Amino acid sequence: MIRQWPSPAKLNLFLYITGRRADGYHQLQTLFQFLDYGDTLTIEPRQDDSIHLLTPIAGVPDEQNLIVRAARLLQHYCTAHAIDTPPRGADIRIEKRLPMGGGLGGGSSNAATVLIALNELWQCGLSDEQLAALGLALGADVPVFVRGHAAFAEGIGDQLQPADPAEKWYLVAHPGVSIPTPVIFADPELKRNTPVRPLNALLQAPYANDCEPIARKRFREVEQLLSWLLQYAPSRLTGTGACVFAEFDSEPAALQVLNKAPAWVRGFVARGVNVSPLHRIRSGQSES
Repeated sequence: MIRQWPSPAKLNLFLYITGRRADGYHQLQTLFQFLDYGDTLTIEPRQDDSIHLLTPIAGVPDEQNLIVRAARLLQHYCTAHAIDTPPRGADIRIEKRLPMGGGLGGGSSNAATVLIALNELWQCGLSDEQLAALGLALGADVPVFVRGHAAFAEGIGDQLQPADPAEKWYLVAHPGVSIPTPVIFADPELKRNTPVRPLNALLQAPYANDCEPIARKRFREVEQLLSWLLQYAPSRLTGTGACVFAEFDSEPAALQVLNKAPAWVRGFVARGVNVSPLHRIRSGQSES
């Protein structure tokens, strides 16, 4: 039985805001791709119903932590719908590599990994579609991590269709600041009227992120980092930031630029993959 579970990062290869709903949520068109890099969760079932996060994250109380919330959500659902009620507890540890507030989907990925792992460890028997529906209550990005395939998303990010963008190498860099998503979406200068386009047209056009001008305007560190990266390769913001990424055709090319990085740049090189590392492990495929 698997005990260590990958919790990969994602990139928004493009992100366009096409409107705003009456409830304040923004309508999007975005392309998600996973990275072969992320956090690692170690999960051990317990013989009682307690949920313990043994590696708490500074500044995030358990009741707000998506790891704990996902475990309790699945626990409640399975207990409510089960004929028998065996113990459904867990001890969970996380090796955290992804920065918080970085636009890499770390929290949503953690939640999805917990849902998938505990569904197997507790033998709940839910399908990925059922887990994705549960996960949507935790965040709009959770379902794409649960389904485990690169996807084109519309609506508020909840309408997904599988996609297969080119699997490039990326230098992903963090500017050392955390950007709360509401700061970007509340900015009056945010572009909210990008025309809706079909996926085939979007894939043929140059990729962009409508949130990037706001992040560059409001956070000097993002502006500095993107200005530096753009010297070497096509580069842009992921999600609402703060991380930015540059795309390359090979790992050596990406590493060469990372090795030139100024001391204030924190980054890593990873490959974009269309099948999540979590799902490769589940299906017994190699990590190659």
